Amino acid sequence: QVQLVESGGGLVQAGGSLRLSCATSGTIYSINAMAWYRQAPGKQRELVAFISTAGSTNYADSVKGRFTISRDNAKNTVYLQMNSLKPEDTAVYYCNANMQISILSTTRNYWGQGTQVTVSS
Repeated sequence: QVQLVESGGGLVQAGGSLRLSCATSGTIYSINAMAWYRQAPGKQRELVAFISTAGSTNYADSVKGRFTISRDNAKNTVYLQMNSLKPEDTAVYYCNANMQISILSTTRNYWGQGTQVTVSS
């Protein structure tokens, strides 16, 4: 059973920092793009940051200059460094990975269970 396991969420004051991690578990044949999404109460899930297999990145305008996505391909792990956090960053953050779990399977998106990030003012 392939899973994405997130960690690193919590409560932080405005201006503070958090680092989210998302590690894969189980046997995986290949991982393509990885990303972080977030969903605040009453709002739709939105893309926060994206990183390709080659390391190209893209960010939501609201987090540019404050968040950094990175990946360790040897560990099948993706990270999200969040600096200068604001109360409006409060949300459940979800890891997403486009993966092929075996040579016989098709590529599809997998989601983590989510980790809560709360930024107090």
